[in-house]
Amino acid sequence: MKRQLLSTVVLLSCSLAFAQQKPFVVPAIGNWSPSKGELQWSQLTSISYNNASLQDEAGYLSGFMGNVPATEGKGGAISLQLSNNRKLGAEGYQLIVTPKGITVKAQTEQAILWGIQTLQQLMVQGKPLACGTITDTPAYPMRGMMIDVGRKYIPLSYLYSLVNLLSYYKMNTLQVHLNDNGFRKYFHDNWNETYSAFRIESELFPGLTAKDGYYTKKEFHDFILYARQMGVEIIPEFDAPAHSLAFTHYRPSLACEEYGADHLDLRNPAVIPFLDSLYTEYLGGPDPVFCCPRMHIGTDEYSNKDSTVVELFRQLADHLIRHVESFGKQAVLWGSLTHAKGNAPVKADNVMMQMWYNGYADPKDMKELGYQMVSIPDRFVYIVPEAGYYYNYLNCKNLYEHWTPALIADQRFEERDPQISGGMFAVWNDICGNGISVGDIHHRIFPAIQVISEKTWRAVNDTLGYDAWDNQRKVLGEGYKCNQLGNTQIDVRNLKPETVLSPSDEAQIGYDYQVEFDITWLAEPKGTILMENPYSCVWLSDPIGGWLGFSRDGYLYTFRHKGTPGKKEHICIQGTNRSTTLYVNGKSVQELGIEKRFYMKDKTYNYIRTLVFPLQKTGSFNSRITNFKARKV
Repeated sequence: MKRQLLSTVVLLSCSLAFAQQKPFVVPAIGNWSPSKGELQWSQLTSISYNNASLQDEAGYLSGFMGNVPATEGKGGAISLQLSNNRKLGAEGYQLIVTPKGITVKAQTEQAILWGIQTLQQLMVQGKPLACGTITDTPAYPMRGMMIDVGRKYIPLSYLYSLVNLLSYYKMNTLQVHLNDNGFRKYFHDNWNETYSAFRIESELFPGLTAKDGYYTKKEFHDFILYARQMGVEIIPEFDAPAHSLAFTHYRPSLACEEYGADHLDLRNPAVIPFLDSLYTEYLGGPDPVFCCPRMHIGTDEYSNKDSTVVELFRQLADHLIRHVESFGKQAVLWGSLTHAKGNAPVKADNVMMQMWYNGYADPKDMKELGYQMVSIPDRFVYIVPEAGYYYNYLNCKNLYEHWTPALIADQRFEERDPQISGGMFAVWNDICGNGISVGDIHHRIFPAIQVISEKTWRAVNDTLGYDAWDNQRKVLGEGYKCNQLGNTQIDVRNLKPETVLSPSDEAQIGYDYQVEFDITWLAEPKGTILMENPYSCVWLSDPIGGWLGFSRDGYLYTFRHKGTPGKKEHICIQGTNRSTTLYVNGKSVQELGIEKRFYMKDKTYNYIRTLVFPLQKTGSFNSRITNFKARKV
């Protein structure tokens, strides 16, 4: 009898412990107070909000819940309520679940959205909601990433998707690095041939804007507004006086002969008026293009060989900070003032500095000077796809177990130090023309967002070990309005030409996948499309040689195979994040893997030949295609 009683007590204890476990989301919630009962998702048939300013948030919630009606007022099964609970701060929220419904409370629209994102992640997991109260506030106010669009054009449509993904994981900052250039060594050591780009429309300097991809002023302005609606701040960046080849290609007289054409000549009195005019074009006026609270002025990696030039560099940094501030913006800059040590003062009050390499800016010294710091240490959080240095994919396990924004390279500060605004990671596209795709970049970004979100919102880990966290985080996916990983799957008995298979631009299948079909070939002219979306295209007959192949991101790839009219074949294409392989009638025809290409006699770089397979619409093909299947493997 005693044994039976003991067993019953143990079972009840285990059941109670299970019931009290915090719901799993990323980033982990701060406080969980469980109560009795549970709530079924089917009970959530209406949404109400107590303030007209929450209409957008209610609409977003309605969308991912299947267009549940949302109205201003009271009484919804899900109630969104702006309140005056100052303990929650600007981004904290409460999510209260009872057997009758859900209430989300917060001080701001952004924080209400964070509560909604928690709800969305719980819904994705498909389990009934345990009753209780979540109270959640972030450890750090800035949580985000930087993306280099200067060296590789990134379509604005992708940046919209990226904002949706960042918002889903409560990441509130996206820095867009709008100009940069490749390394001269990859371009025959010739500055004139070296790739450079400035990615935004300029009416003042119209020849400056890149011709292979750019954003109009209106497009970028509207993008900033959309991101704000999703709780994400856009920080636009112009990098100067180094990384400035786009400026010197446009105006060669600004180039520094001593340090190289990617450096502006700081002795040239025309440099400052040029930069002032450029900044004013986007920051000036009653409704500026950069309608956001911050502007990044670059200022990294300029030569420090000449002490006189170092003083000029410091003067320029101070000038640009004050120029940005004259438009009511906060200035952000890369840390470089230890590297550029000198006497000229550089304003620190209300200035934000990204701490990327301690040799360029010693964090303790910058803290003492009064800079607001952002932790973005290169050896922890830099991604440079397939470059062979920094990370190809972040070491998420190491970050989860050891890193927080308080660790800046080898210097650790007190957790939640008020001078550390938060943490970010960076994606650099250093190797211009290496075949990397938007899909490849996203494949690297996705796990990085999850772990950096975890370590900037919560900082200190929950009791979950990394392996358990890693297994559970994969279930959460990308959230509403984002399918860049390509989770679309299709099984079509007869694939017809000129057919829209999905209204979504992101209809695609990502790594690892297999697409197969039977085809009875008819004559196909060059340029015949099998399948496409805005990101990529698969050719039955490519536009140049008539081969089976694909194109994306301005690159064309072909297999050594052409269709023969009258012949029936079984085609299979397999794609991973390393290669794309064609099989015909069960036999491997060709694998397009990572190719070593020479840029010097004995120096190579990696050339990437991958494909996230498009599934939005079919082309005008003549051949008969049956048994078309696209699935993850």
